[in-house]
Amino acid sequence: MFEPFPDKYVWNLSVGIALAVGGQIGEVDAACRPLRDLPAGSEHDATQAFFRSWCSVADNLVELAQEDEKHQRRRSAGHKYHRAAVYYQTAERMQAHGYGPRKVVYRKTLDCFARYLELTEQPAERVEIPYGDTGLPGILTLPRGAGGESGPVPCVLFFNGLDSTKEQIYGTGTPDELRRRGIATLVVDTPGAGEALRLRGLTATPDTERWAAACIDYLATRPEVDDDMVGMLAWSLGGYYGPRATAFEPRIRFGVAWGSNYDWGQVQLRRLENQGARPVPHYWDHVQWVWGCKDLDEFLELAPKITLRGVVDRIKVPFLVVHGSGDRQIPVHYAHDLYNDLVNSPKRALKIFTEREGGIEHCSVDNIPVVRDYICDWIGETVAELTAARP
Repeated sequence: MFEPFPDKYVWNLSVGIALAVGGQIGEVDAACRPLRDLPAGSEHDATQAFFRSWCSVADNLVELAQEDEKHQRRRSAGHKYHRAAVYYQTAERMQAHGYGPRKVVYRKTLDCFARYLELTEQPAERVEIPYGDTGLPGILTLPRGAGGESGPVPCVLFFNGLDSTKEQIYGTGTPDELRRRGIATLVVDTPGAGEALRLRGLTATPDTERWAAACIDYLATRPEVDDDMVGMLAWSLGGYYGPRATAFEPRIRFGVAWGSNYDWGQVQLRRLENQGARPVPHYWDHVQWVWGCKDLDEFLELAPKITLRGVVDRIKVPFLVVHGSGDRQIPVHYAHDLYNDLVNSPKRALKIFTEREGGIEHCSVDNIPVVRDYICDWIGETVAELTAARP
């Protein structure tokens, strides 16, 4: 993983994510360079300096995009808006949830991303998935001709993790790679993440099959999608969300865990003991916000319930487990634990990525394309097998 900040895993992870979801190295360097010689101070002050530097790069890109628009250079403007969204989101996700400017910058992210989809004519649309009294925001990507002469197409639900978003997932290119294989993708800001948390106050729950059920109910209203061929892909904390949903939602026909969060609750207890690698600053405030807990004691009471122990043997569909050998957040033995529990899956597979291949870090942030392509190939092959086996 590219690590411009010695001994600052949290910052380096953010840099890696920005590069993996659409950032450009020169612009990322411009955001990082002023931060390398910060005077000694609190983590809070340093994190706000991080915020200002990344927002500055994003603001400049927005100005350049607006100039492009004045000259009718739609695609050029759109791509600049996309990178601005990446950098705004990089700045925003590092802040405490009570930090005032955070919500303003998050809305800038959404606005820039919407302009990107429109101006570059992406094969994707923003959708609303009914969920209780509100809805889950998503991005639906469809292959060319879906619902036409070739009929409805298979679809993959892609759930995010503790602090990732639908825009970041779209930026990995995974929906586009699946589209080119004739498969739709519905990327969702699930409860506890992205827009669902920030603007709608929806917090995470252990019973993620409820989220999946709402998504499949929505897909059943889309004539372009074959709602009898829906799979599940999820990364990071989604390595719990996805397998859990697959175990309890019978309409899911196959699943992929991109990073095995087999016992996320136990990881939190260990992290509390030794303050291991964290994905964001203000970590304990963040997890309480995600899970809707009033204090740390309430979160620690909930955490043991966030486990796949005693759950995975309910999965009776093809399932792939992917993990990086150098993951500093989730131990690699959890990938083996998940795989070993898939005793009733008719097609179980385990892939541990090594240094030779790349993709060894958490959710492959050091080399997402290598792992993304492996996953998309497995999904394509599995969909073909399931389709051929239909009566």
